[in-house]
Formats: sequence, structure tokens, C-alpha cells
Amino acid sequence: MSLAEGGLTRLNWRKATHSMNNGACVEVASAASTVVVRDSQDVRGPIVQYPSTAWHAFVGNARTGRFNTLVP
Repeated sequence: MSLAEGGLTRLNWRKATHSMNNGACVEVASAASTVVVRDSQDVRGPIVQYPSTAWHAFVGNARTGRFNTLVP
């Protein structure tokens, strides 16, 4: 079943353990060679898809603080 055919409900959605209860959170799930991201407060809303390699590069760079200089 593809994501377009309703496969989103079968995914193992995860939310960050450091997320707050203010509703400003996203959830991620792995689907084949893709990582999908959605708003945790609008689970039936739009999703964004990234190639797994791009997502893992982003997370790795975030963990090392590479984006910290982007904040004024």
C-alpha cells in the first residue's frame, strides 16, 4: 500500500521526547526510502516527504550544532 492509498495510518509515527505540550510539534515516520513529517495537531493534514538520506543528514547536522549559527 502506498502513502497515497492510505498507508499513512499504518506508519509508526514518532514525536520528539523533548517536545512540549504546547501543540507546536511534528511527528516523523519512516516509509521505505522516505521519511514523512506531519503536524502532530493535524494528523489528517498535509505531510512533507524527504529522502531518507537527506533527513538523516539534517538530523546529524542538527545534533552536532551545525545550524546553531543561524540563530541571531
